Amino acid sequence: MSRKSQTDQHRRGIYLLPNLFTTAALFSGFYAIVAAMHGRFEPAAIAIFVAMLLDGIDGRVARLTNTQSDFGAEYDSLSDMVSFGLAPALVIYEWALSDLGKLGWLAAFIYTATAALRLARFNTQVEHADKRYFQGLASPSAAAIIAGGVWVGEHYAVFPVQFDYLVWAITVLVGLLMVSNVRYYSFKTFNLRNRVPFVAILVIVLVLVLVSANPPVVLFSVFSVYALSGPVLTLIQLRQRRAERDQAHRHEES
Repeated sequence: MSRKSQTDQHRRGIYLLPNLFTTAALFSGFYAIVAAMHGRFEPAAIAIFVAMLLDGIDGRVARLTNTQSDFGAEYDSLSDMVSFGLAPALVIYEWALSDLGKLGWLAAFIYTATAALRLARFNTQVEHADKRYFQGLASPSAAAIIAGGVWVGEHYAVFPVQFDYLVWAITVLVGLLMVSNVRYYSFKTFNLRNRVPFVAILVIVLVLVLVSANPPVVLFSVFSVYALSGPVLTLIQLRQRRAERDQAHRHEES
């Protein structure tokens, strides 16, 4: 076999390890849809959180093992669309929005469409975007709010028909946050290979204990606070820029 044919064969192959995690994330999103169709909403919500965990692992595994590829990036994006775009919309629709008729499926479609637009914008801007921040709420975080709300409702046996319009408003608002220009801290600058103070390990242990105490409430609360942090961060940065412009203007006048 010639060197050229060996190179072509190598290029046609894919890296197994990171794509296994991506496939597992895709399976979790698909399972969430199937579970919701059978009225098993708590497992459906948990499956979306499992997909989030696996989605966070596959990228780090690819970077740590130097197995990043264009195929992996495209596959990950398609998996995200199913797990964090389509699955949360169908789960929330089956749980609370179906009783609203046309309004219900329109809200679910708005969420799905904005998730697709969010992913498309991210893919086109990934090369030159500031890695410290996300432009718009990331689709996994948006899915966590939707899935977390369903999980809390099922955990406390809440009848969703009593809050269907509130759920509708949250679904639409979360979708709009994904395609907004609001900036969110990405945590991508956090390097697991760097040394950290001993207290950091203690904080991680406390967080795990807190989550295990009441997973649905804690996870829903954490991601809801994160969703609110974006507008707050954006307002702070806008005020800082305005103050800098005013100060520069005063220096020019003096």
